[in-house]
Amino acid sequence: MWNAKDVYYVSDSTALLTEDMARSLLCQFPEVSFNEEKIPFVRTVNEAKKAIKHIRSQSGGLQPLIFCTIMDDDVRSVFDIAEVEMIDLYGGFLNTLETALEVKALREPGYFRHGDTTKIDQRVEAIHYSLEHDDGKKSSGYDEADIILIGVSRSGKTPVSVYLATHMGLKVANFPLTADHLSNYELPADIARNRIRTVGLTTSPQYLHKIREKRYSGSSYATVATCSNELQQAEQLCLHHTIKTLSTEGKSIEEISVQATQLIGIAKQRRLV
Repeated sequence: MWNAKDVYYVSDSTALLTEDMARSLLCQFPEVSFNEEKIPFVRTVNEAKKAIKHIRSQSGGLQPLIFCTIMDDDVRSVFDIAEVEMIDLYGGFLNTLETALEVKALREPGYFRHGDTTKIDQRVEAIHYSLEHDDGKKSSGYDEADIILIGVSRSGKTPVSVYLATHMGLKVANFPLTADHLSNYELPADIARNRIRTVGLTTSPQYLHKIREKRYSGSSYATVATCSNELQQAEQLCLHHTIKTLSTEGKSIEEISVQATQLIGIAKQRRLV
């Protein structure tokens, strides 16, 4: 069994989709670590030869994995050599679909990206909004949010917000619950007014302690007692305001994001994955 493997995401477009598709497969092999690199915009045979030369020189005879979404047969064939393991993420599926649909596919690089500028604009707008409303930096504009995440410090609000914005095109605001809010069980009016679209992120005291201890080792902020007290108050606050809660312990960002959208009924509305 391989303990580690070099992985290359090679595309005639941005390689973002290639990476997403490949990672959805690689995550099924948690016992193997992967050294990853994206090689985008490979559109000519010459560019492909330069890319394979780079891959071979960097990975030697370690039989690296190449996940490929290149449409052009001649360009793609450059990577189909014995020294690497090339996985064509598009070819087999498109051939099957062409047979099933009885029509030829466009096979145009990056078509889904420039073919729908509305989705691109939506994603960019969502990212800008989410950055502006990260960690309570901007309290106004919450009425525009698709989803509002609240929780104590280090409960995972920011990474989940980033994922929801970049992968689902959702405008996300996140707000930290500090001592003032927790002790009084109060929320800013902008959040209370939009509590139907608000999700409280929670976890176990032990899990939160481990996360805080990495950044602030030995501090009272990181003790199990402090974590337990804050989490209990946060859960009571959410209960008081009828806000649904979601535990983040042991879950991936992707899983948390999907479950959060499901809680407030927008899981199927604006996904861009």
